[in-house]
Amino acid sequence: MRILVTGGEGQLGNCLQMAVAKSSNEYIFTDVDDIDITDPEAVELGVKVNDFQLIVNCAAFTDVDRAERQEDIAEMINATAAGYLAKAAKDNGIPMICISTDYVFGGNLGNTPRREDEPVNPTGAYGRTKLHGEEAIMASGCSYMIIRTAWLYSEYGRNFVKTMLRLINDRKELNVVFDQIGTPTYAQDLADAIVDIIDNGKYIGNDGIYHYSNEGVCSWYDFSKMIQEISQPDADGKSKCDIRPCHSKEFPSDAVRPSFSVLDKTKFKDTFGLSIPFWVDSLRKCIENIQNQNHEEA
Repeated sequence: MRILVTGGEGQLGNCLQMAVAKSSNEYIFTDVDDIDITDPEAVELGVKVNDFQLIVNCAAFTDVDRAERQEDIAEMINATAAGYLAKAAKDNGIPMICISTDYVFGGNLGNTPRREDEPVNPTGAYGRTKLHGEEAIMASGCSYMIIRTAWLYSEYGRNFVKTMLRLINDRKELNVVFDQIGTPTYAQDLADAIVDIIDNGKYIGNDGIYHYSNEGVCSWYDFSKMIQEISQPDADGKSKCDIRPCHSKEFPSDAVRPSFSVLDKTKFKDTFGLSIPFWVDSLRKCIENIQNQNHEEA
């Protein structure tokens, strides 16, 4: 089976390239230079000519602050382009898997994990445009799976883990917010789960929206402290960066970030029979890989 993966150079795209190494299916990873997903004719032609049997859309405008200033661009990539891909999937009679976000719940109050059937209420451009993408996919009539995830990180690109690893080595003090709660998600875990679903045909007959993040709950402050603990286990306490908790209001930003966006994964686990790793265990794997890469490059 030939599978189109858009956003192949992003975090999840890179992790999917690792995950498919032993797959019997043929995964074709593309980016804007290969197929411009904002061009409906290019999308339709690319899907038809290459005889793809499945589309996995990992392409996204994910800079949440810049999305507030460039919502038209975010809308084109996150919503309009997702609609083009969904139309091509419908026209060619193939299914589509698309990655979405916890930010669709941005304005919801409460402290219980978000289920797929809960009302959505995005508070910013990123969440709005990703929600519009979900709506475009569902309206297209194609067979689809939408997987919402949160706090994604990996060995690739720019992300919170890599930024914190640099900052705790460069600074003596750091303030990190403690009043935003969620679950860090290792992109490799998500990629492995997606490939399992595809290669074992579990996507067939399971249309709908699903939630996936690692197990457990923490704040950005907790996340930062664990990154430090894992990456500097033998460091003298006096030489460590002093990470301090602070309120979100102390760091004004263009985007309003969700205060509580823990995702309920019950539907995902029940449907696909997959276990999900605890976030600390996955973080440890990722940091070990990053440190090994740095050692090899030194």
